[in-house]
Amino acid sequence: MSAAGGRARLRRPAPPAFALLAGGAALALTLAATLGAAAAAWLRGGAGWPRLAGPDWRAVEFTLLQASLSAALSIAGGAALALALSRRRFPGRETAVLLLGAPFLLPVISAAFGIAAVWGRSGWVSDGLAAVGLPRLDVYGLPGILLAHVFFNLPLAARIFLDGLRAVPAERRRLAESLGLGPWAGLAHVEGPVLRRLAPGAFAVIFLICAGSFAAVLALGGGPRSATLELAIYEAVRLDFDLPRAAGLALVQTALCLSAGAAALALAAPPAAGPGLPPAPARAPGGVWRALDLGALLGVALFLAAPLAAVVARGAAALPELPSSVWAAAGRSLALGLGAAALAVPLAAGLAALVIALERTGRRAAASLTEGAALLALAASPLVMGLGLWVTLDAAGLDPFALALPAVGAINAVMALPFALRLTLPALREAVAAHGDLADQLGLRGLAWAGHVLAAPLARPAGFAAGLSAALAAGDLGAIALFAPADAPTLPLMIGRLMGAYRMDQAAAAALLLLALSLVLFRVVERSVRAALAP
Repeated sequence: MSAAGGRARLRRPAPPAFALLAGGAALALTLAATLGAAAAAWLRGGAGWPRLAGPDWRAVEFTLLQASLSAALSIAGGAALALALSRRRFPGRETAVLLLGAPFLLPVISAAFGIAAVWGRSGWVSDGLAAVGLPRLDVYGLPGILLAHVFFNLPLAARIFLDGLRAVPAERRRLAESLGLGPWAGLAHVEGPVLRRLAPGAFAVIFLICAGSFAAVLALGGGPRSATLELAIYEAVRLDFDLPRAAGLALVQTALCLSAGAAALALAAPPAAGPGLPPAPARAPGGVWRALDLGALLGVALFLAAPLAAVVARGAAALPELPSSVWAAAGRSLALGLGAAALAVPLAAGLAALVIALERTGRRAAASLTEGAALLALAASPLVMGLGLWVTLDAAGLDPFALALPAVGAINAVMALPFALRLTLPALREAVAAHGDLADQLGLRGLAWAGHVLAAPLARPAGFAAGLSAALAAGDLGAIALFAPADAPTLPLMIGRLMGAYRMDQAAAAALLLLALSLVLFRVVERSVRAALAP
C-alpha cells in the first residue's frame, strides 16, 4: 500500500457541521462566562497581582474555615446516614433515598429563613431552652453558616456514600460473614474502605460548593467577622463601588475555586476494581447499632424537615398580607427561571452533540477537553461571573442594571450547564451506541441523523435538566445581587431585604412563596419539555 493510501486511511472524518456550530457556541459561551469573566476582572484590577488589605485576608481565612468545617460536618453526617440507609429496611425507605436530592432544588434563602426560625434567638430551639431556664442560641455567624451548608450538603454526601455502599460485591460481604466478623470489624474491612475511597472527592466537591456560597452567608453571616470572599466582592461593588478591589477579590476567589475543582477531579474515586457477584444488601446488626442507625435516621430527618416546616408554618398565615412588590418580584424570578432553562438545555445538548461527534471521529482527547470545559462552571463563582460581565458591559458603555435579567439568566444557565450536561450526555451516548451505526448505513447526515438518533432519548433527561435549571435560577441569590436595580428585585433578593428589615412574617410568606414557585416550576418545566421532545 502506498504512503498516500496509508494517509488516506488514517484521515479521520470531520465532525458534523451542526455539532461543531451548536457545541462550539456553547463552549465559547461557557469559556467566556468563566475564564473570560476572571480575565475581565483581572484587567479591570490593573492586570497585576491583586493587593489585598487586612479585611480581605480575613475574608480569605474565613472562607477557608467555613468551607472546611462545612465539608467535614457534611461528610461525617452523610457517612452515618448512608450506613444507616444501607443496613436498614423500613417502609418508605426508597422514598427517603429519593428525597435526598430534594434539598438541591430548594432555594437557599428560603432554607436560611427556616434555619433561623428553628435555631435563631426567637426560634423553636431557643424557645425550648428558655422554657427550662437556659440561654437562647445565637445562630448568626459561623454556626448559622455551618447549619445552612450542612443542610444542603449532608444529603449530597449521603447519596455519594450510599451509591458506593450499594456497589459492594456480594462475595465481600459473604466472606466477612464466613469469617465471623462483628459489626466493628465489618465496618473496618467492608464499608470502611468504600467510605475512605469516596470521602476525599466528596469533601473537595462540598468544599467547592461552600467556598462559593453567597446567599447563606448573606442571610446568616451576621456581620463583618463572618464575611467570605463572595460577600466581600458584593460589598466592594454594591456598597463601595470599588471595582479594582472587587476584581482583586474575584481573582483570589477564582484561584481558590479552581484549586478546589482540580482537587475534586484528582480525588474523585476510581471505579470499583474487578467484576464480581451482584451487590448484596448490608447486614443489619442489632443492639447498640440499631439504636445508632435509628438515631442517625431520625436525627437527619428532623434536621432537614424542621426548617421547611418552619417556613410553611410561619409563612402560610402571612401569605395574604404580602405586598404587591413581592408578587412582582416573584414574576421576575419566574421569568428568570424560564429564561435560564431555555438557554441551559440547548447549551447542554449542543455540548453533548459535540462531545459525541468528537468521540465518533476518533478525537477522544478533544472530546474529554470539551466535556471538562463544561465543568469549569462548577469552579466558577456566580459573583465573579457577574463581576466580569458587569465590567464588560460598563466598558462597552452599557447600563448593567438595564440588562439585569438577561445577564443573570445567562449566568444561571452557565451555572446549571454541568448538571444539565451530566444528565443528557449518558443518554445520548447510549442512543448513539445503539442506533448511530444503523443511521450511518441508511445514509442519514447532519440534522436528519441527529433527529432520528438523538431526539427521542433526549426527552427525559432534557426535561429533568430544564426543570432543574429553572428551579435553581428562580431561587438563586448570587449574580442578581450585583445587577438588580433597587426597584426591581427578584424574589430571593426581596426575602433578604425583608429579613434585613426584621419584617419576619412577610419574609416567611415570601420564603414559602419562593419554595412553592421553585418546586412547581421544576415540575411544570420538566413535564413540558419532556412532552415537547417525546416522539
